[in-house]
Amino acid sequence: MGSDETQRLLLSETRDHSHVNEKSDLLQRRRTRRGGTSDTEIEQNGDLQTPLHPQSIYETQEAELNFKPVLFYLAAYLGTGTLCFFLASYQIQGIKTYGFLDALYFCVVTMTTVGYGDLVPNSTIAKLLACLYVFTGMALGGLILSKAADYIVEKQEVYLVKAICKAEKLGLEEVSKELVTKKSKYKFLLSISTFVVLMITGTVFLYFVEKLDFVDAFYCVCSTVTTLGYGDKSFSTPIGRTFAVFWILSSTICLAQCFAYLTDFYTEDRQRSLAKMVLTRKFSPRDLEAADLDGDKAVSAAEFVLYKLKEMGKINQEDVIAVMEIFRKLDYDQSGTLTEADFRNSQV
Repeated sequence: MGSDETQRLLLSETRDHSHVNEKSDLLQRRRTRRGGTSDTEIEQNGDLQTPLHPQSIYETQEAELNFKPVLFYLAAYLGTGTLCFFLASYQIQGIKTYGFLDALYFCVVTMTTVGYGDLVPNSTIAKLLACLYVFTGMALGGLILSKAADYIVEKQEVYLVKAICKAEKLGLEEVSKELVTKKSKYKFLLSISTFVVLMITGTVFLYFVEKLDFVDAFYCVCSTVTTLGYGDKSFSTPIGRTFAVFWILSSTICLAQCFAYLTDFYTEDRQRSLAKMVLTRKFSPRDLEAADLDGDKAVSAAEFVLYKLKEMGKINQEDVIAVMEIFRKLDYDQSGTLTEADFRNSQV
């Protein structure tokens, strides 16, 4: 089995080890040549295609922190909540300005758990609606944090894949130098700079528009972005609440991003150490026996890669067994490889 095929197998395993169907599709498309060559070709719709080049694989495997689906749910959440609280505005007491604006403002401070207390529900229906709304908002906040966690985990997997794929051609020192990325550092610096700008903007706005003194303005900003929301200082003017709708959302989300990128930044050292440990550890006879999945007293490149991934905790034995079982079902002639004949017979 060639190195290109090994890289394809590795990437398919680490992309999503729970997607067994994707794994079987990859096995169905692979054809191994045995004429003394290590090249791999894939026949698809009658055309022969060469395997993906490692460089192109690396370029398409970059982890991204994508909040687009979350923003869609956020817009729907705020729209529904604003309509509900606008219709129930007579059941909410406190400092009021304009009905629709107050409803939107109340939604934002409820969802972000700031809860200034300048607007509070004053009836049984309004209180129950607020309870339902705040729990839904917390769930949405958890979705945002889960997106950040997915980003960190995915980036760690991509880093380890790159390290193993490049280990054959580069020395350990070159691998370490080449794979050290500053992207997370730049993202963290950008997010923290944006957060500082938002803090300054909120303080200045409260000082000049809401007529708070500087200390109270900064105090209100800090209690807001950390969702403390004591309630002694808040936005009480129409212009202030219009500003607060956008500022509270952006500042609290930006703070969450800062923590996500900070965690990612500090896990880079751990990622490098883990990759180096896996690449430098000596392969013992005991490892040879454990890596031999098919029991033929020999470890192929694919078996070696799967063993290393299992050693890193990226997959477990149950994943390997499930995938191997699918392979055995597809291998109709029990030759140890998949061909078009195997595929046709397995579909009968």
